This record gives sequence, C-alpha cells and structure tokens, in this order.
Amino acid sequence: MGSMRELLSTARVIAVVGLSSKKRRPSFGVSQYMQRAGYRIIPVNPNETEVLGEKAYPRLDAVPEKIDVVDIFRRSEFVPEIVDLAIRIGAKAVWMQEGVVHDEAAAKARAAGLTVIVDRCILKEHQRLSR
Repeated sequence: MGSMRELLSTARVIAVVGLSSKKRRPSFGVSQYMQRAGYRIIPVNPNETEVLGEKAYPRLDAVPEKIDVVDIFRRSEFVPEIVDLAIRIGAKAVWMQEGVVHDEAAAKARAAGLTVIVDRCILKEHQRLSR
C-alpha cells in the first residue's frame, strides 16, 4: 500500500483528535509512540490544555499551523464534522483509528483530494512499515 508508506514518510505534523492525557488511553500510547518516532503531535481535545508537552486545542480549526495528518480517536458518529474541518484547513490526510469507520465521510475526504486511511492503527502501521 504505497499511499500509507508515502504518507508516513512525508508527514511531519499529526493532529490527534480525541487525544487524552490519561496514560491508559490508546490515544495517549499511540501519540507518545508517534512523537518518539519523530512526528510533531498536536492534541485536539476541548477537555485538555496540554498533552505530551504540546498545547492542546479545542477544535481542529483552532490549530494555528499546517497539519499533515488528522488522526481520529473519536466515535464514528463524530467523524463527518472532523472530516469537514480537515478539508477546510487543508490537511493532507485523514486517519481513522481501529474501530473508527465512516464511509460517507471517507468518500467526501477522498473526493476533496485527501489520503484516507480507515479502521487502522497508525502505530501498528508505522511499526510494520518501519521494519
């Protein structure tokens, strides 16, 4: 799957929607791993002020810098709104974590020219492609 490898090798900034500061949450472990792998992680969660040493933002469109990948750790019903914002801010890709699936939103993002990964863990894919 060339597009996933290409995405992970060219992306630098990952906005993680739903990133929690709770160390037991999958979003925290995955983001910590990706941060250690050299990516800039930007937490997007209205309930957090800072996660992993990075300032958290309440919404995607509040982030003041360019985002390469929007990584979604929210329930599937929240995906359409997040995808709309990802398109609006000019993100290159939308990544829906394991268990996060929304076909209509995925199709909309693809139609807008974004790379879309659905129902995959970014940490597992990074490890697999880094071997």
